[in-house]
Amino acid sequence: MKNLGDLRKEIDEIDDAILALLVKRMDVVDQVGSLKRANNSLIYHPDREKEIIDRLAKKPTGRLGKVAIEAIFLEIFGVSRNLELPEIISYLGPEGSFTHQAAESRFGAVADYISLPSIKSIFDSVDTGRAKYGIVPIENNQEGMVKETLDLLSERSLFIISEIIIPVNFCLATKEHDINAIQQIYSKDIAFHQCQGFTQDYFASKSDDFFVQVDSTSKAAKLAAQNPGTAALCSHIAAKIYHVPILFDNIQDNDSNQTRFIIISKAENLKKTDRDKTTLAVKLKDDDKPGTLLRLLKDFEEKDINLLKIESRPQKDTNDFKFWFFIDVEGNKLDEHILAILTSKSDEVKFLGSYMNLC
Repeated sequence: MKNLGDLRKEIDEIDDAILALLVKRMDVVDQVGSLKRANNSLIYHPDREKEIIDRLAKKPTGRLGKVAIEAIFLEIFGVSRNLELPEIISYLGPEGSFTHQAAESRFGAVADYISLPSIKSIFDSVDTGRAKYGIVPIENNQEGMVKETLDLLSERSLFIISEIIIPVNFCLATKEHDINAIQQIYSKDIAFHQCQGFTQDYFASKSDDFFVQVDSTSKAAKLAAQNPGTAALCSHIAAKIYHVPILFDNIQDNDSNQTRFIIISKAENLKKTDRDKTTLAVKLKDDDKPGTLLRLLKDFEEKDINLLKIESRPQKDTNDFKFWFFIDVEGNKLDEHILAILTSKSDEVKFLGSYMNLC
């Protein structure tokens, strides 16, 4: 049997080989970037990244599962994109938020991020070109749609180019090694609510001032890093950013809680995959006549288009009580039957994006 020194030497040799291959990969990436810049094409292609991960996951991977392969290669993709063309990515802050986690899950830790305070400010940053891409929440499977995101998609001329699904997992982060040494826990009200079972099991005898509400789970992690004898209910990324060790993981009451985020851009990113979704904003002209919405839905049925979601939102550009509809359908704008709807209903239907369906 090899001793520890021999095994470490073997790992060093493997690491050297991995580094040499990564350097070689980045040389090719640099050539790809030159071609993309010459053609003024988008750098971010989630369909291509998925294609690479799916292909690699089918190979003999030993102890590496698909999740591990995805985690490793998403970081490689992030570094590659930054070499091809450094681009600013805006996300709904603060730093360490779940939106930040969603951003890093797709663009990697080395991307050039900017944290902004509101969903509107994310749209503004992309609209004005201050950021190439923006990441905002659009839906939680427990709480429903994010209304501000829907309204801004309808109002602005931006496109959804990808979606990201993030499980809402909380942890108890603290610099204390013993749970009994914790004298206060910081967090946001919604986190306390979603981790009620855990706090009741472990801290039922504590007084109300033991639980301190703050503006965000990120701020909670920062305070836990600064103050001995305290802890935070926060996201994994907030604990990582502020270097607070995680004492207990996945402490939320509901393991099914997930949030859907979208990546927005000024340019469409059209490429068909085997599982696509198209998002539309619909303002019906004759909405005061019976059956107007039904006739639109029948058009979808006749063209064999599967409806995934429909949400009504008030029209804010009129004094009347009128509504527009946010609609998700299966398929891609490049599909003939969807293109036919967009063409025939161009005065009523606004295209918001076609992208890979991850839900």
